[in-house]
Amino acid sequence: MANTREIQSRMKSIQDTMKITNAMYMISSTKLRKAKKNLEETEPYFYTLQTMVSRIVRHLPEIDNKYFDERKDKPAEEKTTGLVVVTADKGLAGAYNHNVLKMAEEQMQKAGQTGKYKLFVVGELGRQYFGHRGIEVAEQFHYTAQNPTLHRARIITETILEQFQAEQLDEVYIIYTNMVNSVTTEPQMMRLLPIIKERFITKDGQDLSMYQEPLVMTPSPKAVLDNIVPDFVMGYVYGALVESFCSEQNARMMAMEAANKNASAMIHDLSIQYNRVRQAMITQEITEVIAGAKAQKKKKKARKEVLSN
Repeated sequence: MANTREIQSRMKSIQDTMKITNAMYMISSTKLRKAKKNLEETEPYFYTLQTMVSRIVRHLPEIDNKYFDERKDKPAEEKTTGLVVVTADKGLAGAYNHNVLKMAEEQMQKAGQTGKYKLFVVGELGRQYFGHRGIEVAEQFHYTAQNPTLHRARIITETILEQFQAEQLDEVYIIYTNMVNSVTTEPQMMRLLPIIKERFITKDGQDLSMYQEPLVMTPSPKAVLDNIVPDFVMGYVYGALVESFCSEQNARMMAMEAANKNASAMIHDLSIQYNRVRQAMITQEITEVIAGAKAQKKKKKARKEVLSN
């Protein structure tokens, strides 16, 4: 059994660790609130862009554009799928990174069976994960996972748009973590390119619940779409980055909370063990004092008997 000094040393070590986990919990909660606020402030702009694309497609359902090109004439084995995988730069976030990377590997296997794929990775842990397995990463976007901004989302969007227009990519998906609520997060895959027109129109080609207002597009519908769609795609990318960042902070908060609970339980158990060891030491000391007193008493009694004889 450990002595009191060893138990106290372990308790102090756990308490010092709790200070770190508590600080990480508070930092993550602050980052989570800030990220949610930034997303709420930018959502109206991207919702407006989505509405605008929907209006154009609704008015001109037969419109053709390079961003709608699904390249059906191209053989499946010649198609290249782009996968933007959003991970974290740091660990200590439960199963956050594992779930995203697991989905990414599943999609890589599917894409590899019919064609080719390119990886675009956000986050240092994702880069290390694929690097250790010898999987080539086409491009890594540094300093993005911990700081999701519109500027970084624009860099990612421009990269994939350039390769899509050059036909180096035929489909582009983003794999990220969606925060369903404060308890549940789940990995999700969303198609970025080509854009599916059916998302914006109903089966009969128009949404009857909406007022069919006249729409004038200058200089042309194609030019309008060419200007709107990049920002529209950037909105999805930015939303995915912020959702992933929020999910990461939420997962880290839950992990730190679980760590704090486990640390408290360990300290409680060590306190009981410490009290037992201390009580045993006190009992042993009392026993030794009593035994010593009895020995002295016997010694005095034997001396008296010798003197009396």
